[in-house]
Amino acid sequence: MDIDAWVWWLIGAVGLGIPLVLTAMPEFGMFAVGAVAAAVVAALGGGIVAQVLVFVVVSVALIAVVRPIAARHRADRPQLATGIDALKGRQALVLERVDGNGGRIKLAGEIWSARAYDGEQSFEPGRQVDVVDIDGATAVVM
Repeated sequence: MDIDAWVWWLIGAVGLGIPLVLTAMPEFGMFAVGAVAAAVVAALGGGIVAQVLVFVVVSVALIAVVRPIAARHRADRPQLATGIDALKGRQALVLERVDGNGGRIKLAGEIWSARAYDGEQSFEPGRQVDVVDIDGATAVVM
């Protein structure tokens, strides 16, 4: 049984696609595309030198062009603040007088214990304050 060269290239492309899925390394996908391009050359009757050359050129070109673009997009993604980090910098409504000893605020629809950032300051009910930190279950406001 004689298998054509283009079939071997497609088997190689599938073989390179498996680690792409398992490791999420896009370089394997780029090599797989190079193998598919070499399979096309083989199916069109190109020799082994042409097949290998197309595989190398397509793979290297994809890595040289696509990797920097992907890295740039990965770095440009905005960082999503979650948990208490998402509460820092938000405004809250004072429900009970807040001073250096404590008090209550309404923050993100929930009632929190709070204390003033500057122990000398105090905030009366109805006033808007800014949350500068979360210390345990207590919002530090100013």
